[in-house]
Amino acid sequence: MPAPDGPTGSTVPRRQLGRILGELRERAGLTVKAAAKELERSPVTLWRVEQGKVASRMVEVKAMCECYGASKDLTKALVGLAQETKAKGWWHAYGDVIPAGFDLYIGLEEAASRIDWYEPELVPGLLQTEDYARTIMREGQGSPIETPEEIERRVQVRLKRRALLTRITTPPTLNVLVNEAVVRRPIGGHSIMAGQLTHLAEVSRMPNITIRVVPFSSGLHQGVMTGQFQILRFPLAGNGKETEPPTVYSDGYTGDLYLDRPSEVDRYDKAFQDIASKSLTAEASRHLILEMAEHHEQT
Repeated sequence: MPAPDGPTGSTVPRRQLGRILGELRERAGLTVKAAAKELERSPVTLWRVEQGKVASRMVEVKAMCECYGASKDLTKALVGLAQETKAKGWWHAYGDVIPAGFDLYIGLEEAASRIDWYEPELVPGLLQTEDYARTIMREGQGSPIETPEEIERRVQVRLKRRALLTRITTPPTLNVLVNEAVVRRPIGGHSIMAGQLTHLAEVSRMPNITIRVVPFSSGLHQGVMTGQFQILRFPLAGNGKETEPPTVYSDGYTGDLYLDRPSEVDRYDKAFQDIASKSLTAEASRHLILEMAEHHEQT
């Protein structure tokens, strides 16, 4: 499939705009509740704007800037940023089958320059084959009420996400740590698993992808406590500053978790380093993955 030339969508502009508006509100000495009353909006709506979860109309941003006492130049810049929050990424065409809130993650994933990813149970979504992904959609994560057509559309979303790894312009660096169970558990049967492991071994040779296995023999490590998580980091602007703060994402069974406070990111970063220190080398990991692929082929 063709890879896009670069990040698309409105996620990062929404988050940037929401963060600045939140800072302006706080400097004005207003609580969310008080500001919402002044602006004749609900506190929940205002909170969602500040969290970057929804797009903002330019007239609404202008009203917030006036309420918070922003300068004319800043107001003009934020109104322009509000226009960018309406851009739509490719995933909006699949809004009917993307889980609630997951579009925010896809936008961040598209914009990231580096992703550190720990998975204890399954192959990371960006590295899944079509058959492996379909098996998970049918048996693992899919709702009982989903039709075969909806499942296929969800599979296509997962496959389209992979395009960012091979895009021509600045593909992200992907550092993956997987528990040994991921390469041993036959998801979908031995044939599907053999294909999946062969794919893992192939992509592990790409210059921007590193895959390492955490062996059972490593014993206790931080990943046992943290569970699955990703740390997403973003490109630097021309002035050397981050365009977005690093963000930790964890995909829970009943909801997603986003963390971007420096202290929170630092804890997960240290956990990732601890897990990495107990992992096999990239070469040894590839050898184990190919060994297991051969085992599944012969079973």
